[in-house]
Amino acid sequence: MLKSRTLLLLAALAPGLCTQAGTIVLEGNYQGKNLFVQNPFSEAGVGFCVFQVTVNDKITTDEINSSAFEIDLSYFKLKVGDPVIVKINHKDGCMPKVLNPEVLKPKSTFDIVKQGVSADGIYSWTTSNETGELPFVVQQKRWNKWVRIGEVPGVGTPGEHTYTFKVLPHSGENTFRVKQDDMTKRSRLSESVTYTDPSVPAITWTYDKGAKTIRMSGGSLYEIYDQFGNIVKRGYSTNIDVSDLAKGLYYLNYDNKMGETFLKR
Repeated sequence: MLKSRTLLLLAALAPGLCTQAGTIVLEGNYQGKNLFVQNPFSEAGVGFCVFQVTVNDKITTDEINSSAFEIDLSYFKLKVGDPVIVKINHKDGCMPKVLNPEVLKPKSTFDIVKQGVSADGIYSWTTSNETGELPFVVQQKRWNKWVRIGEVPGVGTPGEHTYTFKVLPHSGENTFRVKQDDMTKRSRLSESVTYTDPSVPAITWTYDKGAKTIRMSGGSLYEIYDQFGNIVKRGYSTNIDVSDLAKGLYYLNYDNKMGETFLKR
C-alpha cells in the first residue's frame, strides 16, 4: 500500500519537474501579427514538447498540444507598438522552434507631420504612425554626402510625437534630415529641411608646418583623407594635430568645403 502511494506521489510531481526544463523568451513590440511555433514530441515520446505559453506573464488559451500551433497575440487586446514578452516553457530533451520571431521586432513606419529648424538652431520634427522603439539618426548634408551628427530615441507608439535636436550649422545653407533603420536594413528617410544661420562665418585654414598643425579660423567639423581615400582623422576642432600622420599628400574637408590639400613632410 505504501509503495502504491509513493508511485502516485511521484506521478503527481512529474509534471512539475518538467516545468524547470527550459524557457524560450522573446521580447519585442506587437506589430499586429501572431507567432507560429513548431512543436516536436517530448523526449519520452509521450506528449508534445511545449507545456505552457505566457504573454506578458498571462497564460495563453491557445491549443498547444499539436505539432505546430499559433500564439494569438490579438487575444490580449494589444495595441500596435505595445511591448510584448512571450515565454515558451518546454520539457527537457526537446526544443520547440519559433518560425517567425521577427514579427516582434520593430519596423520603421513613421510619417513626418511637420519639421523645421528654428532661428536658434533647434531642429524639430513631429511624427505619427510609429510602431516600434527605434532611434532617429540625425544627418547633415556635408561634402556631397550625408553625415551622422546625432541620435534621438524614438517613442515607438502611434499618435504624434515631437523630437528636437540642437544642430551645429556650417556657413551658408545647411540641409538636415532624420532616418531610421530596422531589421529589414532599409532606411526610412524624412524629407530634407534647409537652414541658414547668417551669424556663422566662413572658415579659413592654414597649415603650420613647424607645429604640424592645421589652424582654423573657427571651430568646424572636419575629415582628413589620405591619397588612397582612407579617412585618417575626423572630429570637431579649431586646431588639428597632424604630427602623427605619415609623410604625404592629404585632403581636407571642413565647414562646407571639401577636397583641399596639404602636404605633410
